[in-house]
Amino acid sequence: MNEHNIGEYLLVLQPHEDLVNRIMEIKQQFATDFDCPQALHLKPQISIIKFAQFAMAECRFVHRLRNLAASFSPHQVVLDGFGSHPSHTIYIKIGTINAITDMAKQLKQLQPFLKLDQQHKPHFITDYTVTLAHKLLPWQYEKGWLQYSNTPFKGSFLADRLLLLKRNEGEKKYQQLAAFPLLHQAHKIEQCSLF
Repeated sequence: MNEHNIGEYLLVLQPHEDLVNRIMEIKQQFATDFDCPQALHLKPQISIIKFAQFAMAECRFVHRLRNLAASFSPHQVVLDGFGSHPSHTIYIKIGTINAITDMAKQLKQLQPFLKLDQQHKPHFITDYTVTLAHKLLPWQYEKGWLQYSNTPFKGSFLADRLLLLKRNEGEKKYQQLAAFPLLHQAHKIEQCSLF
């Protein structure tokens, strides 16, 4: 592997397997009902940060992510009903975002390690959802939203680890690179020089 290769990374929370399977069944139904096979490409997860970085920097930022994640407390995440971004996306709403928002704020201190260059800064996601389907054609969105806007959905899971997913340039699918347990440990501040 070339050390100058650039990876694309996603830091996510993922529901437990039973809930993932339940959501995948809904995604399968959506794919069938609305001729939307891409609905099956996205695993049920809540994205927190998306960033690009050199492969050679991976060891450094993985270590820092692991240490910071260990300071976070496990917390319950409640999924409640469907929402949409008009004309292109239907998602499952998150009923409890305070703990996720607090985690994201603390993760911002790692921004210097996640930034590739001025054009490639990490994207800290602020709209926490579990995507059912995105990049929908207008008819798929209209018919899908007509069906799901009144469909109840309830679920919850204990968020007790963050997952770091990676895909290399040119790849379509992300693969799991690391899992960081949320251990509620005191966080050790590591001083480091940026220059």
